[in-house]
Amino acid sequence: MTQIHQTAVVHKNSEIGENVVIGPYAVIDEQTQIADGVKIGPHVVVHKHVSLGGNCVVHAHAVLGDLPQDLVYQDVVSYVRVGAGTTIREGVTIHRGTKAETTTAVGENCYLMANSHLAHNVRLGDNVVLANGALLAGYVEVGERAFISGNCVIHQFVRIGRLAMLGGNSGLSQDVPPFCTAASVHLNALAGINVVGLRRAGISAPDRLIIKRVFAVLFRSGLNVSQAVEKIRREEQSPYAREICDFIAASKRGVCAARISGENGE
Repeated sequence: MTQIHQTAVVHKNSEIGENVVIGPYAVIDEQTQIADGVKIGPHVVVHKHVSLGGNCVVHAHAVLGDLPQDLVYQDVVSYVRVGAGTTIREGVTIHRGTKAETTTAVGENCYLMANSHLAHNVRLGDNVVLANGALLAGYVEVGERAFISGNCVIHQFVRIGRLAMLGGNSGLSQDVPPFCTAASVHLNALAGINVVGLRRAGISAPDRLIIKRVFAVLFRSGLNVSQAVEKIRREEQSPYAREICDFIAASKRGVCAARISGENGE
């Protein structure tokens, strides 16, 4: 049974599913879709053109789907899409896409901690975690199961690969390849391989060893990036090696360099 607090403002042209809970003083605008089982806390604002997948939880004072902070934005229809099972903690802000019919997209089962921010056209894969105060600028892309620690700041158009982990207070204006870690309190600095994350994801020891070898060729061999990618493609047939090489080949902003040395990239 859906429960809407008497002080909440819910537009008659919004779509509200079954077993939804909407807390005190929440505002739900028109042309929104709230799927079954969603829980919306007090003082949450859900602007038009936002959809929340089933069983999402939105905590107090989050603002979803406000206009993009982009000087080129005009009054066009754009969207925010949040996947099922995602938790959005207090004070989180997520902005709509800048251009007409574009989307800011959050995958399923993500966890966005307090006061984190997703600017226009950001795309998060499934099971991504943003810790408190993480700030993602426009068009940032984050791969599945990446972990972005507290107060990280990420420049527009940067890509974060699958199962990457960013240390707290790191700043990024270049891409972080899959499976890598970014050093805390540094700019564009890789620290090694996200070994703990790989283990938790069920990636086997032999495959982790391949990823370490790839990291060593890329960042410890003295080869430039193009030479290193060519060598890896020639010598490693693993899909993990291919994923890293394909990610680097598609980079437009360049890839972060390794800063902290360690055995086998750890």
